[in-house]
Amino acid sequence: MKKVSFAEFGGPDVLQLIDAEEPHAGPGRIRIAVRAAGVNPVDWRLREGQVLGAHPIELPAGVGLDAAGVVDEVGAGVDGVQVGDPVFGEGSSTYAEFAVLTAWARMPETLTFEEAAGYPSVVETALRVIGEVGVRAGQTLLVSGASGGVGSAVLQIARDRGITVIGTAGAANQDYLRSLGALTTTYGEGWVERVRRFGPVDAALDLAGSGVIRELVELTGDPQRVLTIADLGAPALGVRFSGVAGSVPDALAEATALIAQGTLRIPVEKSYALSDAAAAHADSQAGHSRGLRVIVI
Repeated sequence: MKKVSFAEFGGPDVLQLIDAEEPHAGPGRIRIAVRAAGVNPVDWRLREGQVLGAHPIELPAGVGLDAAGVVDEVGAGVDGVQVGDPVFGEGSSTYAEFAVLTAWARMPETLTFEEAAGYPSVVETALRVIGEVGVRAGQTLLVSGASGGVGSAVLQIARDRGITVIGTAGAANQDYLRSLGALTTTYGEGWVERVRRFGPVDAALDLAGSGVIRELVELTGDPQRVLTIADLGAPALGVRFSGVAGSVPDALAEATALIAQGTLRIPVEKSYALSDAAAAHADSQAGHSRGLRVIVI
């Protein structure tokens, strides 16, 4: 089978499309014929060799955590799914023609494989950080880097919970954030004062790692009310870094319910061929995304 792999840490150019042996579903696992794989910032952070404790890497390594596809092997002890079922979920080395999943759910009928592939890690992360930052109904949450996949999910889930959301993003994404129910402002000089005009901020999330931790602490008044998934230097300022996933099965179940209710919908900004994984990573690292990026097999 074809698979994207890297044998050394580095930039997008270390990614190679190789011929590899097919993986197989062990106990408690399923294998899918991958139709699409989600492209997440964690993918290129791991490729660079960043130390993210939840994801140790041994080289050579495959790429990708999220995928959607059709079940073609069911491991021992697995119930409730059978060969031929369309599913989406999380596993490893998902930039490939076949991948083993460790967590999955039946794919929502309203989503294509391309759309569904981008949801698992994005929704798990969104649910986790909303919970960890401790924001509640009636409060205001500031989201820095709000237009990407995680930000798109955070804005919609928070709004559904009765939380006022303020999103920062580039000028081209202001209308998109408004369509998700957010109050919005752009980055750049004076952005802190522009946020203040919306009123007090109870909690803040840094989803982009753009060097705004001090300002987020200033706006909330307490480093414990700020959480980042992108700035490894934030703990030095008393801000928590969230990098260890919670329950992916629970997140998939909640995502499925929210999608069915029409509460959650994240657009695919761009799709790439398996052979264009390096371009997908380069675009992801450049930021300014609107929704999801996926690899289509």
